[in-house]
Amino acid sequence: MLAKLTAILISYGPWGVLLLAFIDSAGIPVATGMDVIIILVAAKAPSRAFLAASLGVVGSLIGNLVLFMGVRKGFSRFVKDVPRPGEKQRFRQWFQRYGLLTVFIPALLPIPLPMKPFVACAAVLRTPLRSFLLVIVLARVLRYFGEAYLGAKLGEEPVHFLRTHTWSLVGGAVVLFAVLYALLVLNERRRRRAGEAGA
Repeated sequence: MLAKLTAILISYGPWGVLLLAFIDSAGIPVATGMDVIIILVAAKAPSRAFLAASLGVVGSLIGNLVLFMGVRKGFSRFVKDVPRPGEKQRFRQWFQRYGLLTVFIPALLPIPLPMKPFVACAAVLRTPLRSFLLVIVLARVLRYFGEAYLGAKLGEEPVHFLRTHTWSLVGGAVVLFAVLYALLVLNERRRRRAGEAGA
């Protein structure tokens, strides 16, 4: 049934992308995959490729917002939020500082990395909403507009590329995560040294 619904929405072109992106980001994965859908829509109607990408970003943003706020409100309702000393508090501080990397990487790259658990962690650990939304928008704009461009220029060939190079993209994601994390750690060390020198 989900596959039939996906096929129907794809037939609506860019506006179907909006709905599918919302459904996918809110927690129900679409049958074909958003990357394939955006490429196919862009390949069929190149003049509407960037409209499809824009609506994909909007749909994904709204869907992630729904998931984020749903988890945050549910957690606040059923779990008393009290300060946690020790290691748990350290984990909370780490995620607030670096954890959005774990949301950014799967939101950016067209590979099967689990994004929903990290969205839930960001909500539970009270990541600032503005920072969370900024990460989602940045990652989705880069991803969906890139795919729309490829779809408009190359037709359906990028779909085959995504399917045959999945593990290469996974490796790239791991390397990208490591590089970004290393940069954040180096930046944090510089800030600490500057603070100590100023003190």
